[in-house]
Amino acid sequence: MLRATTLSGFVELQERAISDLRKRLSGPLVVCGDAGYDEARTIWNRMIDRRPALIARCAGTDDVVTALRFAREHGLLISVRGGGHNVTGNAVCDGGLMIDLSPMKSAHVDPRRRRMTAEPGLTWKDFDTATLRHGLATTGGIVSSTGVAGLTLGGGHGWLMRKHGLACDNVSAVDVVVADGRCLRASADENPELFWGVRGGGGNFGIVTSFEFQLHPLTTVLAGFLLFPRSQARDVVDLFREQAPRAPDDLTLGVLFTTWHDGRPVMAVVLCHSGAIEDGERLVQPFRELGTPIIDAVRPMAYAELQTMFDATNPPGAWYYKTGYLDGAAMEGDRFVETLLQHCDFPSPSPLSRVYIEHLGGAMGRVAPDATAFVHRKAPFDLIVIAGGFEASATEANIGWARDTSAAMRPFMSGAAYVNYLGADAGADAVKAAYGPAYDRLVKLKDTYDPENVFRLNQNIRPEPLIL
Repeated sequence: MLRATTLSGFVELQERAISDLRKRLSGPLVVCGDAGYDEARTIWNRMIDRRPALIARCAGTDDVVTALRFAREHGLLISVRGGGHNVTGNAVCDGGLMIDLSPMKSAHVDPRRRRMTAEPGLTWKDFDTATLRHGLATTGGIVSSTGVAGLTLGGGHGWLMRKHGLACDNVSAVDVVVADGRCLRASADENPELFWGVRGGGGNFGIVTSFEFQLHPLTTVLAGFLLFPRSQARDVVDLFREQAPRAPDDLTLGVLFTTWHDGRPVMAVVLCHSGAIEDGERLVQPFRELGTPIIDAVRPMAYAELQTMFDATNPPGAWYYKTGYLDGAAMEGDRFVETLLQHCDFPSPSPLSRVYIEHLGGAMGRVAPDATAFVHRKAPFDLIVIAGGFEASATEANIGWARDTSAAMRPFMSGAAYVNYLGADAGADAVKAAYGPAYDRLVKLKDTYDPENVFRLNQNIRPEPLIL
């Protein structure tokens, strides 16, 4: 027998039941002690060390349905893994059934219609490899190992969001397995309320087994970073605050505070310009004129290169996030920069720990707030405090630094947050604020498709009967 975690306690699973499940799955069923168990339960954030009782490595939608029905029959706690990149580690449960979608990597591009059908196991590197051979792309993260499914379901920030909208804005249809095991199609014409909810509402309503994306012509961008000594921070931030609000949709900027590999405190302007190269060069020039950067790595490059440029500073390891959308008016004065610089004393000096100001707006900001479940369309900037690359012995110091920094920057924040950046310790109020004005509508949708909160290992929307 195998002891497993249920939604309310524990159950002893009989060997016959496990054997029967294994026979009904096309993909492997992995339990503790099996070859590949530790590899299957390991995700990007190595702070997460959970041990599912069972891991169903799904080969397709039928396996997803089979695994889900087995879990429902035995009342098991369920987690769903796509790319396994989310910082919370919700992809892995302790003692329950992990439904692992990572083997589901089918990708079909229709270059004539500029559409891509993608299974949920794809990473953005997989996705870009499939689309860019046709000279096409869509908004998709800034680190290539990020999973397509998780990023898109939470909204989907990325380099192209100011030109083409969020990842979820480029989804035209999904196939979803809901809590009772039904397979539904959701689009503007079929199950439209579910379609609204899965675009920003995370994995609360079911397991998406296929996405259909709109693609856009793209091959080369002007992109990279300009690295400056931290002593130039005020000048750089002043110019960023001046240039970002009036930037064309082709340009996405960011400001990054970190420590260089030789221990120097530095900051960088990171950017992607997806229009004409000569227009991008003109827009970058004011930053180059601030002085001589330590490194000027801005140049024309293939979009695929940009999508992997920051992989080296986002390797598997220990990660902890704090985040919030910035209030444009509150961040205008000197106090914003002064407060920020006072908290760039990283406890484990490393290029992996950073504070990042992300440039929003453009096309993503022109989508109606109620068109999708992602409602924070008017936020001008996002701030994310990242502690990364630290040893286990330094966990407390790094988490403490990230929390203190985020708390110090709170007066400059709107109170809302990007759901994909929320950490594992985000409370119910923070989760509700992340969903914002959409929350009550999302609760009604949860009541319809998952009234028992089967899909609870996420930034959870609790159904009405379970709200205390």
